[in-house]
Amino acid sequence: MPSIEKHRAISLERTGRDYKEVHEWIDDPERKNERHDITKVLEFSRMFEEKFGPEAAQEYVQHLADDLNGKFNHLVEDVQGLVDQTLAYFGAKKK
Repeated sequence: MPSIEKHRAISLERTGRDYKEVHEWIDDPERKNERHDITKVLEFSRMFEEKFGPEAAQEYVQHLADDLNGKFNHLVEDVQGLVDQTLAYFGAKKK
């Protein structure tokens, strides 16, 4: 998952604003799991829209999507590594 700084840089590039408050709120260490709960996306996105506007709500959702993509891409890399190691073990692929 990207760091808060990376999320802020992505938001700044995408929108011209870094949405520091949004990213720090989402990644608060004491409540990070709750704030990444996909079942609360509508509730939290409405909260950001009311407080900061519709673009902030979009950045909240994008933060979650970026985190999921990061996790998924990492899993794909891990699985590919295992496949490569297995193929190399059986001589089907060079190390």
